[in-house]
Amino acid sequence: MNIFTLPEILGAEEIFDEILSRSNVRIERIISCGQSSPPGFWYDQEWHEWVVLLQGRAGVEWKDGTLHALAAGDCLFIPAHQVHRVTFTSTEPPCIWLAVHMAP
Repeated sequence: MNIFTLPEILGAEEIFDEILSRSNVRIERIISCGQSSPPGFWYDQEWHEWVVLLQGRAGVEWKDGTLHALAAGDCLFIPAHQVHRVTFTSTEPPCIWLAVHMAP
């Protein structure tokens, strides 16, 4: 697998490719192309998550209103139960994320 290889057609749904899964860690590639969290939707995850945006631009918002604008190369640690949402992802180029989920 080449992390930068995109499918020929990008649809309305994000693409999740599992790279590694163990009892206490999961690594995945995520491809986003204009997707964002639905209005009023907030993630409240059981596991810690570290993400790096390898390509594209995206925004993440914390429940307290703090916004993080991400560009290629930026990374972000999201502690378990840190309520957040994705405000936008670029379409040109599509976002390629590498996400590492870790048990608390």
